[in-house]
Amino acid sequence: MLAAYIDEIIMACAAVWMTAVGFGYIAFPVPPQQAWLDNLVKHFKWMGPLLMLIAIVLGALSPQ
Repeated sequence: MLAAYIDEIIMACAAVWMTAVGFGYIAFPVPPQQAWLDNLVKHFKWMGPLLMLIAIVLGALSPQ
């Protein structure tokens, strides 16, 4: 039973991490010469919740 939801559990954990980094709860050091990475981290504010929503939908729709 749990094996059917492993992919969704991993996605949910990644979504929690992305959201925490995006809102500044977890520090993510960005080297000064990599501005693209700083821009990507700013997008984590909306990408984390979206990934959580996708994980929930896939978990609900997965065959039992």
